Amino acid sequence: MKINKILFLVSLVLLFGGKIVIAQQQANILWILTDDHRYDAIRSFNKMLKGQEMSELGYVESPNTDRLTEMGTTYINTYCQATGCAPSRASMHYGRYPFHSGVYEFEYHNNKASHCKPTLPEQMAALGYQTLRIGKLGVRVKTLENGKAKPTDIYQNNIDFKALRKEGFTAWGKDNFNEVDGKKLEKPIKNLDFFVTPEGEFKYTSLDLERQRPEYAGMAEKTMKEYDMLRYYNKKTGKQLDNGMILSGVSSQPAGKTRDAYYATIFEDYLQNKDNKFTVGSQTINGIDASKPQFFYIGFDFPHTPVLPPADYRARFQKYSYKLPVFDDRDLKTMPAQLRKQVSHAYSNHFTDDEKQKMVQDYYAFCAYGDALIGQATDAFIAYSEKNKKPWMIVYVCGDHGWKLNDHGAVSKFTPWEVDTHNPIVVVSSDQKKFPAGKVVRDYTEFVDIAPTILAMAGANLEDPKFNYLDGFDMAKVASKEIPARDYIIGESHAVTGPRAYIRTKDYVFSMQTRPNKVRGKDMDWARNASYEDLDPALYDTKLDPKEANNLAFEKKYEKIAKTMKEKLINIVLGDGRIEVGWGKKADGTEIFRSNFAPGAHDHQLKL
Repeated sequence: MKINKILFLVSLVLLFGGKIVIAQQQANILWILTDDHRYDAIRSFNKMLKGQEMSELGYVESPNTDRLTEMGTTYINTYCQATGCAPSRASMHYGRYPFHSGVYEFEYHNNKASHCKPTLPEQMAALGYQTLRIGKLGVRVKTLENGKAKPTDIYQNNIDFKALRKEGFTAWGKDNFNEVDGKKLEKPIKNLDFFVTPEGEFKYTSLDLERQRPEYAGMAEKTMKEYDMLRYYNKKTGKQLDNGMILSGVSSQPAGKTRDAYYATIFEDYLQNKDNKFTVGSQTINGIDASKPQFFYIGFDFPHTPVLPPADYRARFQKYSYKLPVFDDRDLKTMPAQLRKQVSHAYSNHFTDDEKQKMVQDYYAFCAYGDALIGQATDAFIAYSEKNKKPWMIVYVCGDHGWKLNDHGAVSKFTPWEVDTHNPIVVVSSDQKKFPAGKVVRDYTEFVDIAPTILAMAGANLEDPKFNYLDGFDMAKVASKEIPARDYIIGESHAVTGPRAYIRTKDYVFSMQTRPNKVRGKDMDWARNASYEDLDPALYDTKLDPKEANNLAFEKKYEKIAKTMKEKLINIVLGDGRIEVGWGKKADGTEIFRSNFAPGAHDHQLKL
């Protein structure tokens, strides 16, 4: 029997019950996730979706991600399950929709609640893996013990930059300060921005600090100018020095010395570590246990605000002029109220053209810089696995959701529009039978597919009843057509807009308000009995209106389509095993509310 050396270099032949069984080695797995990442920042994705490499807005570059698409399989029509960081990341780590996990916003939640199941890294540890997390996680798990819910690490090893940023491991940081430069403050300052120079000097942007410490007078304005920052501002407040998202600017550190760069560099160092312990600043974690397969997760922060690309990347992208998204303020009148709420919350159409141009330039420059770090991390991982003669797999997820750059007149995320929900995935593996090189899968996939895909590669039997809670599919089987194509994708978000669910087919996207409030367990049945108008519906014909600007929810011609999608969406997110939990400030999760009036409604089939 000839075994493919690339795939199973150290496969074992075992005798069991008189039969020869091939025991496949468990693959090392690297999962990379970026943050607030638009798919149009990736040339290969644009080529697959639009037939051209550049974004419709202009120049982008992504040589390392493009290389991954050549090496592996791209799931180009992947969509997120929630358009806020925490609920989206929870859906990935649990392999469950928000309406099955009960995690809808940024709430802390405990794993002792009766409906809870193990997270992906916990399942991987149970399969024999050593697990490591570097960077942003966003899954706010607590464990309830003796009536108190305490924060829980779901990965065995964690390199957390929240603890390292005050040690100079980031170019930018935000933290609570009781003292500054060794001197105690009269009153603690929360969420104080700071910037670290190459010389190790800390610079602050806080008018509160300046009020407490006259010696810092003028520092906020000086720092803003030094790093050429554009903070988000609204029409009423005008430009500010120490509040608002940083949408544009330059890093205080050169390439290779930023927070995201440390993620990649520390990961490289960790792979080379031969000791029992591995130290980063004040943190010490376990080194690699060579007897175990490895599951690595890197949560890059780019291109999430603050958008501060290194100077060389910034200068290069400032050479390009971008086509700015155009918005007509009159469209606010016909926009559904919940979506109008998000646009109003992050309205950007009042920015000058110069401000918008810099915002777009710096965003794509930041994405390009991050792409180089992805190449650095993936190259190191492949080299490590091949040196140790181990099969391997990389799962790259382009953002926990997208980001607007004045699309629909706003920045930020939180809406069901395409720009906020469409996030392709690339899977590269030494097993190219499962994940062929250069293959593009156009069938729908969802973030809930990530956990079963990784678990299947790790050797889990997904047919085992203990995995019945998983909502997604093994993407290898989606690629091979063993899994029938989905007719739609679904999701639900509560942050900023208020409770709103969405369902998308290849031709239409429909969204609606699901309840009149955010109180868990209250008015769960509201949408079934509310008037159509009260549902604040939105329907877009994406073939005729790819920018999703013309709401057709009340057009007679589309009445049947809107009604069919509305009923399907209500039955799925509100009636097919819905879970809501009164987590509360204690995150105890003792109150669990269920709704199951349409079991089996989520069958992935929808004929319009």
